[in-house]
Amino acid sequence: MPAAPHPFQTIAIIGNTRDSRVVESLQALAAHLHSRSRRVLIDGATSVDYRGVTVEQLPESELCTKADLLIAVGGDGSMLHAARLAAPRGLPVLGINRGRLGFLADIGPTELATRVDEILAGRYVSDQRTMLQATLSSPGQPDRQCNGLNDVVLQKWQTGRILDFETYIDGRYVNTHGGDGLVIATATGSTAYALSCGGPILYPGLDAMVLAPICPHTLSDRPIVVRSNAIIEVRLLDRPDSNGQVTCDGVSLGALSQGDRLIVQPAAGKVTLLHPADHDYYRTLRSKLRWGRGDRTAPYPDPTTE
Repeated sequence: MPAAPHPFQTIAIIGNTRDSRVVESLQALAAHLHSRSRRVLIDGATSVDYRGVTVEQLPESELCTKADLLIAVGGDGSMLHAARLAAPRGLPVLGINRGRLGFLADIGPTELATRVDEILAGRYVSDQRTMLQATLSSPGQPDRQCNGLNDVVLQKWQTGRILDFETYIDGRYVNTHGGDGLVIATATGSTAYALSCGGPILYPGLDAMVLAPICPHTLSDRPIVVRSNAIIEVRLLDRPDSNGQVTCDGVSLGALSQGDRLIVQPAAGKVTLLHPADHDYYRTLRSKLRWGRGDRTAPYPDPTTE
């Protein structure tokens, strides 16, 4: 019986080529994939010297139409960008971490070759993540839309005054807020901006999202967790010098003014992240959030096993 074909024959690689560490890993990754007889696609707009390794240049918008796997080299920002590219095509994403934190890109540069070989051999954990779709709706203008894996953020813009805004969930009025803005985060994004606003950490597999006020004017205005298929609507109140800006995974979607509506709901597609077979989310939390430092660095012994 003939052997099954190896998965991931054509692999696209992306990264922030303004960072020399990322360039170094892109070069090493391309060489390694080529040595494993894989077809390597790169963004034709970049100018990295791949030192004789055969790579094919395509516009970034076409990479996910030709590849079986997208590998992002960099930090979580690179992973968020990769997710936006890959989700509409159902393409899985793997991350090589050359950033500062790396919640999403969980393969270190020193283990690149070993871990990539495991993925190519089919030894990995597949992890589907919900994405959000943000829509800015203004009277008399076309809607503006953007998808994000982490969060949609409304924040005050070009003013020192607080924002006054209302929130609605599934058409029902929830609250009137005063403060610097609002973070609407997926479970994936609960460890990003929402966490710094006092929001809870949600396990990535939970079908839920967090609404976390940014610097609320009243202490009773607390984060709330709702189901992931809820439809969130935000409206600015008519106040002097009240201007808001909406970003989606850090990318500006536009200004929110009086009479506009921000609608956030689940995106049509999910993104699939690939992790090494021994991936452990709680180990990632301990590492990235520096839990268990000092004397308490491991579980207490179980007396029943002694």
